[in-house]
Order: sequence, then structure tokens, then C-alpha cells
Amino acid sequence: MDISEISSRAQQLREQINYHNNRYYNMDSPEISDYEYDMMLRELEQIEAEHPELASADSPTNRVGGEAAEKFSPVVHTVPMESLHDSFSHEEIREFDRRIRETIEAPVYTVEPKIDGLSVSAEYRDGIFVRGSTRGDGAVGEDITDNLKTIRSLPMRLTRPVPYLEVRGEVYMSIESFETLTKRQEENGEKTFKNPRNAAAGSLRQKNAAITKQRQLDIFVFNIQQIEGEEITSHSQSLGLLKSLGFTTLPFYYTCSTADEVIDKIEELGSKRGELSFQIDGAVVKLDDLAGRTALGSTAKFPRWAEAYKYPPEEKPTELLDIEINVGRTGVLTPTAIFAPITLAGTTVSRATLHNEDFIREKDIRIGDTVILRKAGEIIPEVVSVQSHKEGAVPYQLPRICPSCGGQVVRDEGEAALRCTNTECPAQLMRHMIHFVSRDAMDIDGLGEKVLYALAEKELVHSPFDLYRLKRDDILSLDNKKDKSADNLIAAIEKSKSNDLYRLVFALGIRHIGQSTAKLLCDKLRTLDEIASADYEDIVSIDGFGEIMAKSVQSYFALDKTKRVLEEIKELGLNTRNLTEKRDNTGSPFAGKTFVITGTLPNYKRQEAAAIIEDLGGKVSGSVSKKTDFVLAGEEAGSKLTKAQTLGITIIDEAEFERMRKTGGSDTAGNAEGE
Repeated sequence: MDISEISSRAQQLREQINYHNNRYYNMDSPEISDYEYDMMLRELEQIEAEHPELASADSPTNRVGGEAAEKFSPVVHTVPMESLHDSFSHEEIREFDRRIRETIEAPVYTVEPKIDGLSVSAEYRDGIFVRGSTRGDGAVGEDITDNLKTIRSLPMRLTRPVPYLEVRGEVYMSIESFETLTKRQEENGEKTFKNPRNAAAGSLRQKNAAITKQRQLDIFVFNIQQIEGEEITSHSQSLGLLKSLGFTTLPFYYTCSTADEVIDKIEELGSKRGELSFQIDGAVVKLDDLAGRTALGSTAKFPRWAEAYKYPPEEKPTELLDIEINVGRTGVLTPTAIFAPITLAGTTVSRATLHNEDFIREKDIRIGDTVILRKAGEIIPEVVSVQSHKEGAVPYQLPRICPSCGGQVVRDEGEAALRCTNTECPAQLMRHMIHFVSRDAMDIDGLGEKVLYALAEKELVHSPFDLYRLKRDDILSLDNKKDKSADNLIAAIEKSKSNDLYRLVFALGIRHIGQSTAKLLCDKLRTLDEIASADYEDIVSIDGFGEIMAKSVQSYFALDKTKRVLEEIKELGLNTRNLTEKRDNTGSPFAGKTFVITGTLPNYKRQEAAAIIEDLGGKVSGSVSKKTDFVLAGEEAGSKLTKAQTLGITIIDEAEFERMRKTGGSDTAGNAEGE
């Protein structure tokens, strides 16, 4: 390959890596595996090392892949949140050890699990949590303080008042929480997260912290970035200090003094992957001595005192025995592959989703094939490719009639899923009942799947609303139901009648409407009748609603069947009103106005100013557009202020903001230049 071809290949790799960086870090929606990405980055690193004249300052080999999103306020990291250099072989670990020993005599290392999540910073003053941020590009991240507050394993107050402390941790989603989330997404006909890392990142970077709270995230804190009032000399000492302050630290780590010991512990850790309740994608080797770390320093992108060892993905062949079709709550037909059982990443695998008809067609999957399996993110089994077709195997087609009820199956325009059109389909009804009673919906304690199936088997329920007609004797007729449990279940069903309206709306199972969007809908249209009679324009104008969601709500309430359901709800005595008191913002200068907050305000944090605006009927946006009414600008306001001036948008300072708040008007309307 001549130099022009090498240069062309380097440029191609940079473009591909930048594209996949954006998909991974900023969109939380990767298209390739970590291993495929790592191999591209490694190839580019080798080209630039062998041909320094082809290296460029903006190469992805020189920087962290993420960048701060506009929807969050930027946070400049006083201590850079660096990435780690990756190793893929034992020899590379030995080479890392040799480099360390050129500077450090008799080094001691720690070997820790590499948690696959989203790296964050958490800051404390006098022992109180004050700010949280993402890593971003390592130099500037995103302010996610409110979202981090929803993570129960992150302390809001330390066990003692350290004057100032900044820690670094990894926010992750446990395997159990991930499986629960993806099951719910599948039942709702929603696009599922590919792995726990993307689920955690997508959940943490939500503008609405209430969504983050629902996702049950956790955090391991693994490093002290800055500290005042304490003296520490080693990393292992810092982990002990973090634990004493109330942080959840890594569940285990090892200390080693030779490369052989490090490699043994890496392999030992790798053997535990299938036993852990959280996902790891490697091991991290760190120099324990902090003074030694300072002596070694960092490159433009990586610390020289640490190395990440990445475990290769495990792939195995197996025979595809059958394809099973399941019908979800919204009628979606989901194909599930049934395999000859094999062991992957420490667990036995015999089933995996095949997603939809397009996925099967693209990979040309046929019953009887030998297929290659792996676990996506070490968690979810997936078909990578077809190794060989069985002789005589024919291309697989999903059925055109529902396997549950025999009803017609259709494919909606713009969607990959096939859907049963029969609203009385038994499979849909059962999935709907399971959703209806779930914790996020009507939250009826004691009504698990087993009880629901038992009730349906005895033909005591044919819809979720039949639950409200159950009698004590109906419950007692089920196997193993005693007086007390029957009384408790009847009481729980009765109690659910008083739930707030958003729970009922979510429980109805309207396509594309989750719990958070149900809340937005009910905050704007405060009775079930108002929602049912609202037109498309009323709904799509709700902040946080898009066209697809608005059309889905309008279509659902236009159905004759839904009208009968609404009558049934009222007859049964379920609450149909928003129980949260609505503030009267009539006459407020904030009502219906869109604000953008930029720069540092003298007396308010941005979140505090935003809360005041929203409480008085206004909306807060993260970016300036023609729809912006006011820009509240503080010191060091930057590009948003410039854009507002260009568009002629009214700019106010904190003093004018306070005057509007107290007196109900603004003297600066039309003043695009500000103070």
C-alpha cells in the first residue's frame, strides 16, 4: 500500500470513528460492537505511529469521543476526566509494566473491574452534594445535577463535612433493571436499548429527571479527582476513604506487584463476568502510588499510569431449532429464535430475539441454520451471522395471521414490526392486563402474572376493568388463596381507583405514551374528558410531545371501543381528574413564554431560575431559536447571547428577571441589545 492509499485509509478511519463516537457518546445508540470500534481505533493509532506526517491535531486518537450537549449547561472540568489506553493482549500489559518500571521502582498496581456505564463527576462542599456532570470530551461536560440526585446509591450528604471533594464514578444499570426495562419496552412496542451501558447513558442524559428516576440507575465511585482537608498517598487508601464517606465503591479490587500477578488477576476477574449483577467490559490496571502518577503524567488523551484491558467478545456456533412468535400488548409480533443450548459468558443460552422481519431477511436466517451467537454487551444473546444453511432450508417468513387469535396481521407504514389488528386478541389482552396493574401504571399490589393468568383461566376477567368487578369469593376460588390475601387484593384493587390521572392514562396502554409523557398530558389537559375531546393541535402543542405521540393519543380516543372504555371507567368509579393542584398563572408575564438561561447569574443557579419560570407558567429551553421570547443572561454569556442578539430576541439580566417576577411586567420588551 503506497502513502496515498495509507493517507486515504487514515482519513476514512477518522470519519468512521467520529461517526461512531457520535452514535455512542452523544446519541447513546451505537451501530457497531465495542470490539469493532476498538479495532478501528487501533488501526488508526498504528497508521499515525508509523507515519507521523499523517497525524492530525483533531484526530480521534487524541481526544475523548463525547461532547457537551446543548440541552445541558456546560461544566468545565478543573481536573480533566481522561480516557484510558486499551490493551487487548497479555503482551501489551507486560509492555505497560515495562514502561512504568522505566520511571517507578518496584511499582504496586491495583486491578479493578471496568464498569461499562457512563463516567460522571460528583462535587461536594462541606459534605453536601452540589453538582454533577458527565465526562463530555474530558475537558467540558454536561451539568446533570438533578439527574444524579435520583440515584439512591449516590450520597447527598457525606458521613463527615469534607471542605471540598470531587469524585469520579461510573453510572450503570444493573442486569436485572436492564432486563426489566427492555421487557417493558418490547411489550410497549418501543425500540429497546441494545445493552445496559446505552440504557444507563440514555437514561442519565434525559432532560426530564423524572424519567431518569424511573430507570433505577446505580453508581460505583472509583476515584478522587480533588480533595481538601484530607491527605492521601495511594489509590487503595483513597478507595477506603471513599467508602468511609458513604460512597458505594467497587465491590472488589486486587493489588499486585508484578506483570504476571496483574495478568492472573485480569483473567480471574474475566472468569467472574457471568456471575456479576452488573456489566463489565474489561479490567483497569492502575499505579497505586499517587506521587508516582504525578511523575508519569499523561499524554494528550491518556494517563500514562493506567491501562484498560478489554476482554474479547465470545462467539459460538449453534443450531437454530425453531422460531417462536410472541404477541405483545400492542399486537406486535416478535420472533424469538430457539437454539440448541450453548454456554456464553458464563450462562446457558437457548433463546434470543430476532427483532423483526427485516432483521431476519437481512441476515437470511432460516430454521435449521448454523448461526453464530454472542452476548451483546455480555448480557443479551444475539445472532451475529449465519455460518451455514441446512440443506433444503427455505427463507423464513413471519405469519400473516396472528398465532394467538388468527386475526389479520399488518405492517404499518414506516415501521419494521408486524402487528395483529384484532383488539380482542387474547395475547394482547393478557399483556395489557399485566401492564395495567404494573408498578408504574395502576400499581395494584399482589396482582402478578401468575394471579392474572389464573383469573383469566377461570374466565373471571376478560379485560383490565373486570378486575374492579372481582368479589372476595372469586379470589378465594384460586389455588392457595387464603382469607387475608383475598382481603388484601380486594383492598389493593379498590385503592387503585384513587390513583392520579396520569397513572390511569399510562395504564390504558396508548402506543408511544410512557409514564412521563402521560404526566405531561395530564398536566395540560386535567381531566380524562378533556384529553378525550382534545384535537391534534391541542396535544402537539404540549411541551415534550411530538407529532407521532399526538397522533397516537388522538387516534386512540377517537376509537368507538375507547369511548366504551371511558364510560366503563366512570361507572366503576375510577378517578378521572389530575389530583395535583394547578397554580393560577393568569396575568403572569412568564405564562406561555419560552426562556433560555445563559451565563452565570449573581444570585441564582440556573436550575433555580428555571424552576421559578416553570412555576409561573413559562418554559425553559436549552437553545435559542425564533420561538424564544426571553434570554436571561448572566456573566460570560457566550454564543447563546450572540445568537439572541442576531435574532432580535429580548435579553434580560437578573435584576429585570426579579422585577418581572415581582411586578408582573417587563420594560425591556423589544430591547435586543440588553444591558
